[in-house]
Amino acid sequence: MTDQKHIRNFSIIAHIDHGKSTLADRLIQTCDAVSMREMKEQLLDSMDIERERGITIKAQTVRLNYRALDGQDYILNLIDTPGHVDFGYEVSRSLAACEGSLLVVDASQGVEAQTLANVYKALDADHEIVPVINKIDLPAAEPEKVKAQIEDVIGLDTAGAPLISAKTGIGIADVLEAIVLRLPAPKGNADAPLKAMLVDSWYDSYLGIVVLTRVVDGSFKKGQQIQFMATGATYKIERLGYFTPKMADALEIKAGELGFLICSIKSIGETKVGDTITDAKNPAARALPGFKPSLSVVFCSLFPVDMGDYEDLKEALAKLQLNDASFQFTPDKSLALGQGFRCGFLGLLHMEIIQERLGREFNLDLITTAPSVAYKVYLTDGAMLDMHNPADMPDITRIAKIEEPWVKATILTPDEYLGSILQLCADRRGVQKDLTYVGNRAMAVYELPLNEIVFDFYDRLKSISRGYASFDYEIADYKESDLVRVNILVHNEPVDALAFLAHRSQAERRGRQICERLKDLIPRHQFRIPIQASIGGKIIAREDISAFRKDVTAKCYGGDVTRKRKLLEKQKEGKKRMRQFGEVEIPQNAFIEALKIGDE
Repeated sequence: MTDQKHIRNFSIIAHIDHGKSTLADRLIQTCDAVSMREMKEQLLDSMDIERERGITIKAQTVRLNYRALDGQDYILNLIDTPGHVDFGYEVSRSLAACEGSLLVVDASQGVEAQTLANVYKALDADHEIVPVINKIDLPAAEPEKVKAQIEDVIGLDTAGAPLISAKTGIGIADVLEAIVLRLPAPKGNADAPLKAMLVDSWYDSYLGIVVLTRVVDGSFKKGQQIQFMATGATYKIERLGYFTPKMADALEIKAGELGFLICSIKSIGETKVGDTITDAKNPAARALPGFKPSLSVVFCSLFPVDMGDYEDLKEALAKLQLNDASFQFTPDKSLALGQGFRCGFLGLLHMEIIQERLGREFNLDLITTAPSVAYKVYLTDGAMLDMHNPADMPDITRIAKIEEPWVKATILTPDEYLGSILQLCADRRGVQKDLTYVGNRAMAVYELPLNEIVFDFYDRLKSISRGYASFDYEIADYKESDLVRVNILVHNEPVDALAFLAHRSQAERRGRQICERLKDLIPRHQFRIPIQASIGGKIIAREDISAFRKDVTAKCYGGDVTRKRKLLEKQKEGKKRMRQFGEVEIPQNAFIEALKIGDE
């Protein structure tokens, strides 16, 4: 039996690609948690999509047994976290379940934007932070320089920072000793009434809903009646245990430990992330503080291609929401696309991952509308509307002003790309707030409209800087702006799935680009199809798709020219009728492809 002072709960935080998952693999391997036969790269990244893209999306936990150099046995609960800005909510939840963090920094890249963002999250959670310098085996590695950078930029003492190569296993023993000696033990009360935090939950087709929990006070036992404090629901524990990383059953989970519960929970709405779990017979006096709810910043609508899949889509979204508390959805309907759901995401990558998971895990064919952000619309009668969908914009005569969200963005870049990056920010209506240097790297702080960075800002930044610049942002404030709704009309019919809001200065350029894209994406019909972009009643751009022309005179061999003319006149009459009644088929991929606008 292990007492609390021999338990360490810690997470691994870092910028994207600095080696979090590889370090987790080496720690698991060194502690003999899995056999050599079962060991594989990115062991904790269980989703196919994580393994293919080489990124972590879901924070995963594993319990390791470690014998320290002093001969004492310790239990290490490790949580591997994502590095991408879109999954920051996943990181903050994981940090709430731990007392300490390993900060992994690449010895060749140094401190990057997400490194800073994640350190601040860890400091907010009152963590003890141990810096770890990774990739020291690379030819470009400069560990001493990176140590100095960590001290200058973050202010952490790097005197005893382990120098490691997670790939080759150099220095892993030093990391394990640093965890035991430098990170604090949990401080729960084993004799107090049960109080545990619901860290995560997910749906398993065999087991039902699985709950990941961190016990703060008291303990869980098999057969115990527990209560979820937010919903008041009570359940009996049928199975409990730890991830080693496989599920291992146990009879009890004690204060300071992380583990899973299975209680035959049928309703997806019962398990709210951040809720407090307590004993039904002897409840805790007050709940734990929980987590701040996440704020969606990007919105788009998802519609099933086949309307028969509507209920399946609804069920799939509910299951994904259970597994990803930062994802939100509400019912939505469109004249062109039927019934669907308006979904909120933390960023474009988050949106892309959810769409891909819906396709892979639930076999759904979907149409996606243009991503947009949440605007505040103030009406002339004093009311204020939160507008997520440009199609819901009220009549222009009723609007007093529109406010759009702005973000505070931090960009770190090598000096030689700075000019192009400043130009990119200026083109996107950015306001420079600060520019400082850390060695030969510049750190630019900008205020930018979220609308301008949602589409392709990150891709443009990476291509301009050849992948060397890093970017992190947080929502700052709402500001009044001169915004207009641009409608796209195909054959004089507005397509609400393609409508978007843009700043007046950018509206014509964006409208023209979408019209040019659609001209290539919509197939030709038997009649001419005009594609137009309009602001209110004013057309600002137009492209035409010419009609197919059937050779009606092919059967005429000789004879008078009037025979041919008669056939051509007859064809012209038919075309006129077709144009009146003609329905234009817009292919599904056109909705997505038309919105991928680069700065051509």
